[in-house]
Amino acid sequence: MRFVVMGTGGIGGFFGAALARAGEDVWFVSRGKHLEAMQHSGLRISSTLGNFTIPPGQIVHSPSRISHADVVLFCVKSYDTEAAAQQLSPLIDSHALVISLQNGVDNVEKIAGVLPRCHTYGGAAYISSRITAPGHITETGGFQRIIFGPVAGEASALAREVHDSLLRAGIKSQLTGDIRRDLWQKLVFIASMGSLTALSRLTHGEIIGNPGTRALMFDAMREAHSVAFKLGIEIEQIDETRVLEGLKRFSDDTRSSMYYDLISEKPMEVEALNGTVVRLGDQLGVPTPIHRVIYSILLPYHLRHLATISRSSANS
Repeated sequence: MRFVVMGTGGIGGFFGAALARAGEDVWFVSRGKHLEAMQHSGLRISSTLGNFTIPPGQIVHSPSRISHADVVLFCVKSYDTEAAAQQLSPLIDSHALVISLQNGVDNVEKIAGVLPRCHTYGGAAYISSRITAPGHITETGGFQRIIFGPVAGEASALAREVHDSLLRAGIKSQLTGDIRRDLWQKLVFIASMGSLTALSRLTHGEIIGNPGTRALMFDAMREAHSVAFKLGIEIEQIDETRVLEGLKRFSDDTRSSMYYDLISEKPMEVEALNGTVVRLGDQLGVPTPIHRVIYSILLPYHLRHLATISRSSANS
């Protein structure tokens, strides 16, 4: 069984490396300085489970360099979904399984729209990891978990094989029959706490340590929860004590990937997160004033950074 990691960032890079270390056939697709460093010195992982390196050899700049894929861990940023899916078309067939481990709740539909002949599953990754230097991914927090499953119907035999492979690689894996619930459960958290770290520049510890910002975080969660409830998604109620207990798994200086994208002048997933909450709230008649503020302030940065990338590509 051949795995292809589409997007070798903090999530795809770590989980793909764990699978490769366990003996699976894994190919990594990446770009830029991160790709160059990996092709020269391999993919280095610093982790609470130990440090290791995946040697060069199956790290490429394009899926066209790979003959076929049985399973794709689809880990690109949400705004690159359709473009990345198009690149995969030549190497997958009707038996292939694409698992989206992206942030957001509608990536499965976007991928399936481009790749209708394969099987596309949704997935929620719970891990604190990011690229800390080209070719180097650092994981903190000590939890590495994937929940995945089909949007409708039962899981396939191949999906069960993937589940077993993840477990053998030391990853906490769960194959679920209600992935939409898990996607919304994650969105409620990251669209609130994650986006607030970007908007405020504060760490997790600073946000929950101040009564005002802590209350703001919970109010943002309740807004997103109300949208999910109106859609008929039966996610858990916001339990403040439980949320705070969960946040203790992170170090106090933790910030979100959206924060790091913002300060690095990269595009952000604000459309897939806060934008989704605002748009669906408008359609359903659910007020989302906090998410509207976050979205309205961060969106211009996202668009500016997208434009910069487009100009650079046009001039290269």
